[in-house]
Amino acid sequence: MQVLGFLLCVIWGFNFVVMKWGNGAFAPVEFASLRFLVGTAVLLVILLWRRTPLPRRGDIKWFVLCGLLQTTYFNIAIQISLNHISAGLTSVLTYSMPLFLSLMAHFWIPGERLGLRRGSGIVIGLCGLFLAMGIGGSGGSIWAVLLGLSSAVAWALSNLIIKNKLANCDKTQFTAWQMGIGTLGLGAYSALLEPHHPHWSGASILYLLFAGIVASALAFLLWTNILARTEASKASVMLLLVPIFGVLSGWVFLHEQLHVNTLAGILLVLAGIFIVNRPLPFARRIAAAGGEK
Repeated sequence: MQVLGFLLCVIWGFNFVVMKWGNGAFAPVEFASLRFLVGTAVLLVILLWRRTPLPRRGDIKWFVLCGLLQTTYFNIAIQISLNHISAGLTSVLTYSMPLFLSLMAHFWIPGERLGLRRGSGIVIGLCGLFLAMGIGGSGGSIWAVLLGLSSAVAWALSNLIIKNKLANCDKTQFTAWQMGIGTLGLGAYSALLEPHHPHWSGASILYLLFAGIVASALAFLLWTNILARTEASKASVMLLLVPIFGVLSGWVFLHEQLHVNTLAGILLVLAGIFIVNRPLPFARRIAAAGGEK
């Protein structure tokens, strides 16, 4: 699972570069809606090939809610925030999701109490993320900061639903349906509120194919399976690496500056991930049988 989590972080990190390229050809939410449309189409083809039956009636409401939270609201909140605060601060706010998910899991997922060790690991990782992104006087409106933070809360709520309500559903089916439902919301927002002057070219089509097939269909399928098979805090804290890989990808492909504080921040993020995922000694595991101490 850790190898798959690392691969997921690399994909989503590099996708920051792809999104930046894509936003040169499409309006931001328009690109997101087209990206998820491609991802949905790929997943639906897989479902048809597998002859997967329709979802259970009791699951559909959760599919809809997750689609609106994880795909529609999450992406719109990020795009609006980016217009008013720095990209680094937006990344940090968005990827504070592990903190919110771990807190939710502590109260609402049996057997996933946060504990001092995991809590401190998550805080250390978030501090590293702030340091790596070079967050200082980023400026911007407080409402934009809160909006960026709300994207993390919406994503965490969706992940809580996956853990609590959809643990036994077909993960490919869930990913396809929530993505398709979320795409409808993104498309409606873009059609009503964005200017449309797309610049179609071979390059822009490649951006859409990567973002849609690899960073949406494959990546969200990976994430849903990782989340279903791993404790929420352990699964989500790995995602602190995503903006780190985004910064490194920007340095390699966009020739963006890389500072010393980025390296220090990366080391803190890695330390936080290690603390959360470090197995307890045998004696501690026996003592912690009733919950992590």
